[in-house]
Amino acid sequence: MAWATRFLSAVCFFAAGVLFAPDVLLGARSGSGATAVTAAKVSHLLCFATSWGAALWATFIGGIIMFKNLPRHQFGNLQGKMFPAYFTLISACASVSVAAFAYLHPWKTASAVERYQLGFLISALGFNLSNLLVFTPMTIEMMKKRHKIERELSIGDEVGWSKNVKSAKSSPALAAMNKKFGMIHGLSSLANIMSFGSLAMHSWYLASKLEL
Repeated sequence: MAWATRFLSAVCFFAAGVLFAPDVLLGARSGSGATAVTAAKVSHLLCFATSWGAALWATFIGGIIMFKNLPRHQFGNLQGKMFPAYFTLISACASVSVAAFAYLHPWKTASAVERYQLGFLISALGFNLSNLLVFTPMTIEMMKKRHKIERELSIGDEVGWSKNVKSAKSSPALAAMNKKFGMIHGLSSLANIMSFGSLAMHSWYLASKLEL
């Protein structure tokens, strides 16, 4: 029911946009070409905004709040469910943004700036796909193995500050798992930050095109 309500709300907002600004959303009445261009612009802007907002929230706000307020294993399990959905969403949005931008600015006629911007969007898509298909599954698998070792040592229920480092000094198995998990999680975090940076570069480009 909640999803139906949200979807209906989105449809109502879109309908309101069509009602009050039909030329902007549907294109001027000069043929199907103008309508296709307008549709590509709307698709690109909405998908870029969605991926940018989701990346900002998940990376710098939501994750930090959850880490500071949830037991560490509960936080990890929640992240294990959330991040596959998160990377699926922003990968899908990045795919639409790449396709729409490439349609609006064909490579042969695009300027150097537009080619760079397409490169940033493709980079964001590549980093997101690497996380979705490679790093996130590996991180979740390593996390589950580390949780198992930590439960045997009766740690992991603390909120915020971890007892892991202290326990690892007397547990070679936990120390080895920490090393593996840290490497994979670090690569995943790096890919996420690189994707966010690529989107940030594109946001400057979009801002330069706005007339307020």
